[in-house]
Amino acid sequence: MHSKRNVVIFDFGGVLVDWNPRHLYRKLFGDDEEGMERFLTEVTTNEWNLQQDKGRPWSEAVALLTKEHPQHAGLIAAYHERWPETLKGPIDDSVTILHDLKKAGHPLYGLTNWSHETFPFARERYAFFDWFDGIVVSGEEGMIKPDPKLYETLLERYDIDPKRAIFIDDNKHNVEAAEALGIHGIHFHSPAQLRSELIALGFLPE
Repeated sequence: MHSKRNVVIFDFGGVLVDWNPRHLYRKLFGDDEEGMERFLTEVTTNEWNLQQDKGRPWSEAVALLTKEHPQHAGLIAAYHERWPETLKGPIDDSVTILHDLKKAGHPLYGLTNWSHETFPFARERYAFFDWFDGIVVSGEEGMIKPDPKLYETLLERYDIDPKRAIFIDDNKHNVEAAEALGIHGIHFHSPAQLRSELIALGFLPE
């Protein structure tokens, strides 16, 4: 057990919330899975979406992409207009772990790459966000993980000693950035794997 560590920092998308644009675009593309994947890979790319996580307004993002791909104007607009449909729901077993950590008395914090315009939809929808002692949203700060300055923003704002914290994220690069600051990282693969690692660290009972 890392006896000095008791603070838990969570990423949200892919760890606590099942967010994926495919939840929306499968409705729009129907059986054309190949066409959907091509659209998400070549048009509404991860890099394009990350700029919204970094604070770019959605109206600007949609306008720029529509100018580049006018033939896909309606599909591009849907990414913003129907964004709540990209949320399938909470990852229940992970939320149970979050509850167990809260019950055990661990301070809980969130560090998420998320647009400041769309995060309020999720926060309002899922009550477990109220369990956190503090949350830093990339879109509000103008920078994204794995930029160490975003991690430092969380640590300084909430007076967290990195040597007392662990960080959970489904992106390996984000975990490595946390570890470089002295935070113990857990690369999330599944709720079962996460619970096992938390038990090994002494954060949860067996």
